[in-house]
Amino acid sequence: MKRIRMWLRELSLSQQLLSMIFFFIMVFALFVVIFLSPSIERFTEAELYNRLHSAQESLILYADNHPGESIDFVQTDGTVSAYVFDHSSNIFSVIYGDKIDEVLKQRLLANANSPYSGTLDAYYTSDTNRILYSKTLLKDGRELITVMSSASQQRLRSSLINGVVLMNVTFVLGFMVILLVWVTTLIIPLSQIKLYIAKIKNEEEAELAIKRNDEIGEVADALRDMNAQLKKQNREKEEMIQNISHDLKTPIATIKSYGESIKDGIYPYETLEKSVDVIIEHANRLEKKVKSLIILNKMDYLKDTGEDGNHLNMNQVIDKALLSLKVIRPEITFVKDIDQGVFFHGEEEPWRIVVENLIDNALRYAKTYIKVSLHDGELCISNDGKNISKERLGTLFHPYEKGTDGQFGLGLSIVHRVVNTYGYHVEAENLTDGVNFRIWQDTVVSKNKTNGRK
Repeated sequence: MKRIRMWLRELSLSQQLLSMIFFFIMVFALFVVIFLSPSIERFTEAELYNRLHSAQESLILYADNHPGESIDFVQTDGTVSAYVFDHSSNIFSVIYGDKIDEVLKQRLLANANSPYSGTLDAYYTSDTNRILYSKTLLKDGRELITVMSSASQQRLRSSLINGVVLMNVTFVLGFMVILLVWVTTLIIPLSQIKLYIAKIKNEEEAELAIKRNDEIGEVADALRDMNAQLKKQNREKEEMIQNISHDLKTPIATIKSYGESIKDGIYPYETLEKSVDVIIEHANRLEKKVKSLIILNKMDYLKDTGEDGNHLNMNQVIDKALLSLKVIRPEITFVKDIDQGVFFHGEEEPWRIVVENLIDNALRYAKTYIKVSLHDGELCISNDGKNISKERLGTLFHPYEKGTDGQFGLGLSIVHRVVNTYGYHVEAENLTDGVNFRIWQDTVVSKNKTNGRK
């Protein structure tokens, strides 16, 4: 069985279909030979005896009403011969049909004294042919015998068998045609999907003209959406690479030119100390951008390996993040609405990156304040900066999406990946006087959704 499964896996759908049809034909042939043929033979024999009984009905009725008289009937279809056997004289009289066969005559004479009642069905062999006959004991003691000739019997047998076999073969052929058409409707779109994927792989223009409401149609829709998303991501990556090249080029050029000038004894920015400060500032910019790229790459492989349940003290995570970031803009007021003893699921370092990225993002847009709210299963960081456009709200957490004052377009993407990894959700919403970023769990009722408002 294992070898058969392995063999089937190596075949294409067309080859599997042909194999199934061949197997079905073989099974059907065996079914016909082993089961259907004997059943047809029994059915045919019963039908032949019914014909003999039907031929006797009118003869029996006449003989019972006219006992001892000769029976004179005209044969109707020529398929049955009828005889009367008088036991007292051992004489056979032909009612209609052919002359009685000598083999049958001797057989009837030999069994003349065997008692029976009603109608007895039997057969005898003549010239290697199996001849069916029926005999009925009449009220006046005579026997009525009806016999079907070998040729008539064969014609009727062939007609019945051919009708039954033709009906079954027609059904099987019709079923196989329907199966073939159905499988073809699967193979053709699958081949189109295969070609479509190959073109996408080779970065060629491709169209998938499949419009179906079944699972194949759903796969085709998903592939079209995937292709559109891949094209969008490729455009975004190209733009990102251009932005990275531009963002890295400026500080590198500045560091290089300032370094060469200092080496030559020239201070580009008034004094040596101020010139070195410029170099350090641009080096810090480079470090921050490289760090963001490293973190984003690391988050691609982030897995939830933490202990089940909520064990990370988010109060400590927020305190550490605020301690390192609030000095960036001393004029901004930090408002805290924090419950003590709030625990989240996950590890400290990824969650600290999330909090730092959200606060760093808020620092770029805030006018006067940043509010941090922490409650059971929910974290909100809001600011009184300008609202986000509706178009950007839907793509805010996509990689390489830079805001109006954004730096690198990676911070919120990192937030989204960490939050999803640990089973949380994140969204941005516009407030009356700013913007709120909210992180929550499904199990937490969203009654605190507006906690980010001042």
